[in-house]
Amino acid sequence: MDRPASVAPLALDEQLCFALHSASRAMTGCYRPVLDAIGLTYSQYAVLLVLWAEDSVPQRELGERMFLDSGTLSPLLTRLEKRGLITRARRPDDERTVQVSLTEEGTALRERAAVAQDEVIRATGMEVADLFRLRDDLQRLASRLRDHPGASAG
Repeated sequence: MDRPASVAPLALDEQLCFALHSASRAMTGCYRPVLDAIGLTYSQYAVLLVLWAEDSVPQRELGERMFLDSGTLSPLLTRLEKRGLITRARRPDDERTVQVSLTEEGTALRERAAVAQDEVIRATGMEVADLFRLRDDLQRLASRLRDHPGASAG
């Protein structure tokens, strides 16, 4: 990509990292009104997305899928548990594994939260196929960056 000579290579608006940061903040902000109405933070919503797809997952796997360490994930799960949306229990067949599961209340919240996804799709002004392509591109980018030798864990 050719850069105009008048653009400083370190200008904020020229940085991919800042464009991604800005888009991420805007996306999370778009979810906020709907999630506030059902009493969820975006991070709690992301945990529930995994559980709505699978009902129950080992806590370690949940952290890996969300790229969260246990110090970040545990308090998040504690808040969801206190709200009665999830349970955590050691698996009888493997006491080392903590299984995170949806409660009935957590399952029931799914339909109300689905409104958030519809609202965000409308807010982007993009066709669904374009959104899927963008998502796939971003997932490939994230994977490459995580796999880069200089990348830090997390």
